[in-house]
This record gives sequence, structure tokens and C-alpha cells, in this order.
Amino acid sequence: MAHVRKTTHSRKTAARKTASARRSTARKSAKRAAPKRWSQRVTKESDALDLKRGVFTLTSPKRIAASLKRSAEHSTRRKTGAYRSALSMLTFYINRAGKTLPKARCERLEKAKVELKRAFGRE
Repeated sequence: MAHVRKTTHSRKTAARKTASARRSTARKSAKRAAPKRWSQRVTKESDALDLKRGVFTLTSPKRIAASLKRSAEHSTRRKTGAYRSALSMLTFYINRAGKTLPKARCERLEKAKVELKRAFGRE
């Protein structure tokens, strides 16, 4: 049989370990000044598009597509073509929302993709 060695710690050692654990936890939480959601930071700081507020909550897919097209064409932050930027922003929003996106809104945004293709004459 294998010999199992018991380790015993003094109270001081245990107290030191918990104190250092508390300090490291405090240091970690103090460093977190960035926004909680990385997707929110990407939307604000990336060189993608200057979007109109609430564009993805509009009720009409045509209005969503028109707003994205307008934003893409007038944006000074984009690095690629207007169509590609608008479509990637729409796809990014759908993917980041994931399972929390209601079915009706997801379908509306998927229809907005089709409308965006039409708006840019890519159908």
C-alpha cells in the first residue's frame, strides 16, 4: 500500500494563506476598470461604424437596413466598404445577443439582412 503523508498546518500558516487570498482578490477587482461586456467596448471603440442609437430595436427591417446603410455611407471610422461594414455590424449584434435575443427580433434582424442586400443592390 502507498504511504499517505498527513500534513498539518499551524493556525498562523492558515491565517497567512487566507489573508494573501483576500489581498489577491482585492487586487484583481481593483484592476477591472473596463466595461463588463467586451462587446459593448468593441461597439464603442472599434473602427466599425457610427450607429444611430436604437437602430437594432426599430420595428421595420427596411428602416433598420436604411439606417445601417446611411450610417455606413457617412461613417469616417470604417475601414472597408459600406455594405461590408453595415452587414458585419448587423451580424455582430445578432451573434452577441445570442440566445437572449427574442425570436421575433431575431427574425426581424435576419429580414433586415435581406433588405440591406437589396438597398446596396447586391441581390
